[in-house]
Amino acid sequence: MSFKLLELGYSFDALEPYIDAKTMEIHHDKHHAGYTNNFNKAVEGTSFEGKPAVDILSSAGLPLAVRNNGGGFYNHALFWEFLSPKGGGKPSGKLADAIVDSFSSFDAFKDLFSKAAATRFGSGWAWLLVNSEGRLEVSSTPNQDNPLMNDVDQKGTPILNIDVWEHAYYLNYQNRRADYIQAFWNIVNWDAVVARFESI
Repeated sequence: MSFKLLELGYSFDALEPYIDAKTMEIHHDKHHAGYTNNFNKAVEGTSFEGKPAVDILSSAGLPLAVRNNGGGFYNHALFWEFLSPKGGGKPSGKLADAIVDSFSSFDAFKDLFSKAAATRFGSGWAWLLVNSEGRLEVSSTPNQDNPLMNDVDQKGTPILNIDVWEHAYYLNYQNRRADYIQAFWNIVNWDAVVARFESI
């Protein structure tokens, strides 16, 4: 199996004014492409070759090159899926009920998720995940780590993420990460998040 850079499914400028076209182009065609290429190189000739990314990333004792580039490949593939020019609003159905059950309200969840993203020191991600007991949790991870990995603080199945590496927002927002996080809620593809949740 060779990991391939996934197409966005929308144009680089489709998420404006929330994320600008140049940021999307560089982020996808340079950063994500780089992680994809280096992930393939890192697993070539190893016991990981031919395995799905999810299985690799949930393995114990990952070599650093596999961990970093595999995380970069997988995390970004999710991120693009969770964005849409027709996004925003709130989720529906079982996910909406689960958010209320876990966080008391959608607004409380948004605040917690936004705080996790804003307070992640340096580069990393914030996540909405389903834990081993089937409940929703919010977490954040450094670098290209994600909740699939064995040694993270909160392990589970991710169903929503936000990239808070500076390359995700710096051209438009500079050091204003909080503004980028606020803008993110206007382009969340809740249909994709719901589909992930209901597939678990």
